[in-house]
Amino acid sequence: MNTPATREAFEARLRRIGAERYHDLHPFHGLLHGGQCSPDQVRAWVINRYYYQSRIPMKDAAFLSRVEDPALRRAWRSRIEDHDGSEDNEGGIARWLRLASAVGLDPDYVASCAGVLPATRFAVDAYVRFVRERSLLEAVASSLTELFAPKIHAERIEGLLRNYAFADDSSLSYFRKRLAEAPKDVAFGLAWVLDHADTADRQDAAANALIFKTDVLWSQLDALHSAYVAPARIPPGAWRPGEGLALARAS
Repeated sequence: MNTPATREAFEARLRRIGAERYHDLHPFHGLLHGGQCSPDQVRAWVINRYYYQSRIPMKDAAFLSRVEDPALRRAWRSRIEDHDGSEDNEGGIARWLRLASAVGLDPDYVASCAGVLPATRFAVDAYVRFVRERSLLEAVASSLTELFAPKIHAERIEGLLRNYAFADDSSLSYFRKRLAEAPKDVAFGLAWVLDHADTADRQDAAANALIFKTDVLWSQLDALHSAYVAPARIPPGAWRPGEGLALARAS
């Protein structure tokens, strides 16, 4: 029987996964943050990333439906409000649609998910299914990409403000808000995983769940890069430049 790693060594293993596999390393983010994306490439990113954002509260609701521990439910349910909003919180989905408006898209078109890439759908739906069907430990561990999110949010805010006319405090409010929300979520999630991954097999399962999630994020950017960065290969049914623009709704 394998001996589990110490708590410190296992946390270091999880953090290495992010250092090696998180999607901040993807070439598309280099283009986006460096101001090298065209307006249509930015719009394609906004449209496809919305599908992921919109499914996060559905993923969390699926997770909560399986949790018998009231303490865990109480700690987790704020994640749904963070995205869906509440009386006191606009919510991440509404903030993302404000970004959509800022880049010239009709937010109703974006919210319809009509132009989402097939690969984006497959990846995001696989993530929701993973959380619904796998162990609670694996489900929580898959959320630990939030360990690495503050860095990419800070880089994104800086890069977009420097390089794009649409970028301001209003359009980038989603990312600024996540700088405050994500550390709270990840502190709880990381501690929960470290507490419950108490055998070598459970540590392997948790680490593999985090790898799966990094693959979900990476594959979305692969799809964007393939479809919208030259030589562009937009698949049937996906958004095409000129569709779903705010001006089209007004005309």
